[in-house]
Amino acid sequence: MNKADMLIYIHPDLDAKKITELEITVASRSGVDCAAFDTHSHHHALMVQYDPDRIEGMEILDMVRNTDPVASIVGL
Repeated sequence: MNKADMLIYIHPDLDAKKITELEITVASRSGVDCAAFDTHSHHHALMVQYDPDRIEGMEILDMVRNTDPVASIVGL
């Protein structure tokens, strides 16, 4: 199994309920190992660890953009 990391910035005004729902939605997707927001320093940064053999990064970004159309990938 391969592993890749992706950092996705969402709009900082997204409310706490949507942030929690987004975290759960992404984390439950097949091929995603974990998805979590850094609530201490960057509450609008979603770190995703996934298997690129099972899911593409753009699929994950598209999932996030269903909640936040301006979400963007930040290079690591």
